[in-house]
Amino acid sequence: QLQLLESGGGLVQPGGSLRLFCTASAFIFDAYNIGWFCQDPGKEREFVSRIARDGSILYYADSVRGRFAISRDNAKNTVYLQMNSLKPEDTAVYSCAADPRVGYSSQAARYDYWGHRTQVTVSS
Repeated sequence: QLQLLESGGGLVQPGGSLRLFCTASAFIFDAYNIGWFCQDPGKEREFVSRIARDGSILYYADSVRGRFAISRDNAKNTVYLQMNSLKPEDTAVYSCAADPRVGYSSQAARYDYWGHRTQVTVSS
C-alpha cells in the first residue's frame, strides 16, 4: 500500500516562500499522478495542483497559478510544491494524494491515497 508523508510546512510572512515535500513509500511511485489539496477548518478540501506520473503535465488552481510550482523526482519518490508570493489566504492544512488512474481530475474523491497533512500559516 502506498504511504505518503508531507513535510515543509510552517509559518511564513506574506510575500514569503515555502517548499512542501510529499515523499512516498512505494516501488512504483511513477505509477501515480500526485495532487496537492488544501483545507481550512470547516471547509471542503480544495484542489491546488497536480502532476502527471512522468512530470510532463501540470495543473494549477487559478488561485495559485503563477505563484506555485509543482515538480517531482521519481528517483527519490518525492513531489515538491514550491510556494512563492504567499498570501494570508493560502493559510491552510496541505495534503498530497495519489491517483493511479489515467486522465486529469481535481476532485478529491478521485485520489486513493492521502498523506497526513502539513500546516502552512501565512501571517505577519
